[in-house]
Amino acid sequence: FLACKRLQGRIVDSVFALRFIAMGSSAKSSSPITTHVLNTGDGVPAARMALSLHRLDPRMAIWNLITIGWDGRCPGLITSDAFTPGLYKVRFETGQYWESLGQSSFYPYVEIVFSVSDADQSCHVPLLVSRYSYSTYRGS
Repeated sequence: FLACKRLQGRIVDSVFALRFIAMGSSAKSSSPITTHVLNTGDGVPAARMALSLHRLDPRMAIWNLITIGWDGRCPGLITSDAFTPGLYKVRFETGQYWESLGQSSFYPYVEIVFSVSDADQSCHVPLLVSRYSYSTYRGS
């Protein structure tokens, strides 16, 4: 199966989006960063939503693309070896998701930026989304 594709060290701008189809994933992940997306308006996982994980390069003040994926749940975002302390951003392509359902949305994308101070910790960064609102929290 293909849940996430790794593109290490690639520099992208804020509107960059790559697409590929995830076949689904039921395997456990050892990724230190995980996420899932829930469509709270319909009460279902937001399957096939495009997302990307970025890490800030403090020397150059740019975001580096770590990985991208399509799925309501994408557990394999980054390897433990590539996971270092710093600022991370998960970008969810919410507008494309709602458009694929034949609906409009107020938010074309959602970016969640968070800080990692300890590379031995794990971070679960879920997104709860409807067409006109979203929320997130630090999961376990």
